[in-house]
Amino acid sequence: MASVLKWATDDFRTRGIDNPRLDAEVLLAFALGVARTQLFIDLGKPLDPKELAAFRDLVKRRREREPVAYLRGFREFYGRDFKVDARVLIPRPDTECLVEVALKQTAQVSLSMRALDLCTGSGCIAITLARERPTSKVMATDTSAEALEVARDNAMRLGAYNVAFARADLLDGITGRFDVVTANPPYIASAEVSSLSPDIVKHEPRLALDGGADGLDFARRIVNGAPALLVSGGTLAMEVGSGQAAAVTELFERRGFSAVNRASDYARIERVVFGRWTL
Repeated sequence: MASVLKWATDDFRTRGIDNPRLDAEVLLAFALGVARTQLFIDLGKPLDPKELAAFRDLVKRRREREPVAYLRGFREFYGRDFKVDARVLIPRPDTECLVEVALKQTAQVSLSMRALDLCTGSGCIAITLARERPTSKVMATDTSAEALEVARDNAMRLGAYNVAFARADLLDGITGRFDVVTANPPYIASAEVSSLSPDIVKHEPRLALDGGADGLDFARRIVNGAPALLVSGGTLAMEVGSGQAAAVTELFERRGFSAVNRASDYARIERVVFGRWTL
């Protein structure tokens, strides 16, 4: 097993893959159906032909920069495993900051929270809110029918029965009033998408990445339209790209939101802009 791990690690390193040893360990553990820590216990154990073939297949796909999350078929988010594949953007730890903001801003209505999650993708935000607040009502929308298939599957698997899904272009056709509107919209400037990691460019849906010329096309639409769907005192919370917080804060303030603030992710990057709407 040790020699196989070294082979995969060296192979990934020569191809410029970040964290080559970690990827090799994670994929081998997945191929064997064991916890990663078990590898160190069994390091001297040889692989049988079936195990070796399964691992080699994963290595070949990783060489093509297919993300580890797609190879395994899931990604952990807020303590839960979400099914992911090429139909949806892979959930990032940074986005947990958006969940934290939404939960904190709705603490006063924790038992009756009504939430709307835009650009839901895998459903990680909507489903997490629903599971953390099981007596709440959550609506999640996406323009991609394929993404909604993944999100619905995740909701059923994770027991988030208080989430409703709808296909919609952002806020179009949505009715009702919500205590919080969350959004993790596409926010990469069009010209910058091709410069992202090959893992992202070659495999993750561009629809979930491209935010227009300056990356803020979706942010503008959401900030302008959200007030019509918020209760008085409701919150709009939106994830933004690195370096975009100041510009998005200005959008919030110009639209008339009050108490506009920002929250940082685990890397201390200003990742979420949020504000209160008062009728």
